[in-house]
Amino acid sequence: MSLHRRPLRVLALPAALALLALAACSPGGSEARVDPPPAPPADVAKLCAALHEELPETVAGLARTGTDPESDLTAAWGGSAIVLRCGIAKPPQMLDPKQEGIHVNGVAWLLEKLPDGAGGGFRFTTGLRLAYTEVRVDKEHATDAGMLVGLSAAVAATVPEGVASY
Repeated sequence: MSLHRRPLRVLALPAALALLALAACSPGGSEARVDPPPAPPADVAKLCAALHEELPETVAGLARTGTDPESDLTAAWGGSAIVLRCGIAKPPQMLDPKQEGIHVNGVAWLLEKLPDGAGGGFRFTTGLRLAYTEVRVDKEHATDAGMLVGLSAAVAATVPEGVASY
């Protein structure tokens, strides 16, 4: 038996385990742990359920994945790379006139850069809609400018314009 083959066999198992570990950490088919917001009013929950049904199957090239716990108030793509929560309370940052915002497909979004200690990335929150919807995006996927296009279309189709009263 050749001595050169033996070390390769010994190294093959750790290499395979390392690849499996990397696959488990990469965005993809795994469920995302997403805490739904505290129970919103019934009319808001109904809007969020409609939004949940309208959300795209892919965002920024990432497939939609399940959330744990399952809820009509949450959605995720690429594991936890992009996470949506509908029915959140009005963020206090919306009262700050210096906050940055963008408009995509007729939907206004408050834009916040998250600190590196909180994982970095960005948080986008809808404004001037009857239900507040938050989308958190990790650093890696925050550079995709088209990421909000499909999400904005779904919000515009299901959550009417107005000022949420909760």
